Amino acid sequence: MGTVTSTSARSSTATSTRQILRRALGYLFQFQSFFGLIIVFILAVAYSPVRNDANIFLSQRNLSNVARDVSETGILATGQLLVILIAGIDLSVGSVVALTATGTAYLLMREGWLDLPLIGSVQVSPMDSVPAIITILIMGLLIGWWNGWTSERFKIPSFVTTLAMLSIARGLAHIWSDNIAVPISYRAGGADPSFEILSERIYNNIIPVPALIMLGAGIVMALVLRYTSFGRHLYAIGGNETASRLSGISVTRIKILAFMLCSFFAAMAGIVHAAQLNQGSPNEAVGYELNAIAAVVIGGASLMGGKGTVAGAIAGAFILGILDNMLSLNNVDSNTQLVVKGLLVVGAVALQRFRPRDID
Repeated sequence: MGTVTSTSARSSTATSTRQILRRALGYLFQFQSFFGLIIVFILAVAYSPVRNDANIFLSQRNLSNVARDVSETGILATGQLLVILIAGIDLSVGSVVALTATGTAYLLMREGWLDLPLIGSVQVSPMDSVPAIITILIMGLLIGWWNGWTSERFKIPSFVTTLAMLSIARGLAHIWSDNIAVPISYRAGGADPSFEILSERIYNNIIPVPALIMLGAGIVMALVLRYTSFGRHLYAIGGNETASRLSGISVTRIKILAFMLCSFFAAMAGIVHAAQLNQGSPNEAVGYELNAIAAVVIGGASLMGGKGTVAGAIAGAFILGILDNMLSLNNVDSNTQLVVKGLLVVGAVALQRFRPRDID
């Protein structure tokens, strides 16, 4: 009798230990992007060059530069997350950034670009930045609609449709700009001076406006994913599309909307890109789609769909940004940076294999 009791006690203790370890593992996976961000930040501080007894990485200007550089990737990652949550992928966002940046510069600098004689000859001068921005954002929505609609209507994997759009958008950018960069000038007769605000820093020249745009976009989408039926449906479709259809969810509509929002954020990043560089060029933003996907994956999202958070995606963008900054401060060449970034993505994906299935 004593032996049976002892065996039962050991079994109960082992079960309890496994449960504790499982909860700990779940906690680590739930906040893996933030643990990764802390580790990368500590490494950046530890290996930063020192100038005049001051840590260069921790300098106010450098941290501000990191936030500014990360902003576009963070905006793209926010949109890319929505597509990855439904087990899709959007490879066109980099080319959409190039197209929309080129389009933004063109519309800002071209006088009378909105001529609608049927409703009274509406002439928009190059000083009007708001109509130009709205037009570019609508363009992003239309591109996303095309990506989502073609994927759903013809049952083509999103990898293929967005790969095609990658080529189409880049080609349209070259056609629109006549193969040259379109500069943005704020001199008399040029672009609306208020557009330049998108590239400035506020609060004693510390906080970049692009970073605030990224933060605002992230907060809005985080609330949408957490508190709206659209957000719950995205996770449901990524978890089990068949079950979602059977439960009455309009899977096709939700998927198309996810692609539309993804391209909308790509257009937003394109506008910010044009503001920061004071130009729009069809040759810009090459490889941005890979950075966005890498940020989402490093942030803990599953490429199989149904798992991921906006906070994790933005944290992943900061991990990549801090890593690039750390390597640049130590004069590591850009090719090595690409290798390190690729290995980091592979490691993040491989780590997902150890994630318990019941951990969200």
